[in-house]
Amino acid sequence: MTSAEVVDCRSLPSGSVVDVETKSRHYRIECLGGNAINISGHPEYCPEPISARLYGSVDKQGILEFGVIGRGMYLRFLVNERQPVTTTRVVRLRVDQPKPAPSLSSTIH
Repeated sequence: MTSAEVVDCRSLPSGSVVDVETKSRHYRIECLGGNAINISGHPEYCPEPISARLYGSVDKQGILEFGVIGRGMYLRFLVNERQPVTTTRVVRLRVDQPKPAPSLSSTIH
């Protein structure tokens, strides 16, 4: 896993995992493509991994950066297609991208 200051989830390959530590919780986000995610880490909204939509992060002025998770910002996501959730401030981000599958040409001799 690699530490980061800002992660643009829209640019991550499907299957990438973002580990987000906020001031009060620890979230695990699996990026599925676009703004589709599986998320866990909140005892009420997502104690187990559930399907959700990532909005992005909100800064101190309330400006949303769509698709982005940034340290020092507030993560925002949507569960159950109707329940928006805004976290406490993000204090640490780590990203784990899936390993590329070996190509057939490199495995056949």
